[in-house]
Amino acid sequence: MQTKKLFELNDKTAIVTGGGNGIGKAICELLAAHGANIVVADLKFEDAQMVAGQIDSNGGSALPVLCNVTKDEDLVKLVKVAVEKFGGIDILVNNAGGGGAGRENPYNINVEDFKWVFELNVFSSWRLSQLCAPEMEKRGYGSIVNITSMSSINKSPNISAYASAKAAINHMTSNLAFDYGVHNIRINAVGPGATRTKALESVLTPEIEEKMLKGTPIKRLGKVEDIAGAVLYFACPVSEWVSGQVLFVNGGGVQTLD
Repeated sequence: MQTKKLFELNDKTAIVTGGGNGIGKAICELLAAHGANIVVADLKFEDAQMVAGQIDSNGGSALPVLCNVTKDEDLVKLVKVAVEKFGGIDILVNNAGGGGAGRENPYNINVEDFKWVFELNVFSSWRLSQLCAPEMEKRGYGSIVNITSMSSINKSPNISAYASAKAAINHMTSNLAFDYGVHNIRINAVGPGATRTKALESVLTPEIEEKMLKGTPIKRLGKVEDIAGAVLYFACPVSEWVSGQVLFVNGGGVQTLD
């Protein structure tokens, strides 16, 4: 196979949840640049429209979809409209997620909020994978990429719900590789380190950044493009014999919010 074809996604269709901003937006743009049709799913439809419009204006093809990943009816509809628009699904990036940021003091967080963190991060990824897998099987090509976090292996205060949810994603990924592999569907995860997004910038101070960089051999914080590049690898034919893996993209180190 020619080297170029190893990273070619022509005629492939990708669903990206949380695709309207930050890491999700970068993933949409990079997959589109390599030839994929993109279904941009986001809780904020205006953001999804903006990203889809940019992809279209650059010669790609994209569909914006309003989607709350904690609502099963939205996930069912997302798969339905993706198939109707592009004829099938080849790639799923479970990027939508949230929680953490030091707001989960166990003495203050209530049970419903803890459950919601798992619904948003774990249950939605599992359910959307379940919905997309039959469509991937029809196409003879399937790559699912779950976005996890360094929090899944770090130990930090006031982040027990988010950290344990992301740890669950890691283990879910490695186990589902056995279930989906027999259908030629790969499932992997990408774990971002501290990456410059709106969410991080909202709590980042020069002092916090300096502390993070002390434990980071490559002396900068991550860019959204760094994470998108790892997702591209898992989405493309170049990784066709890679499944059940978690790839941490973190500058070679550990960054935490204490």
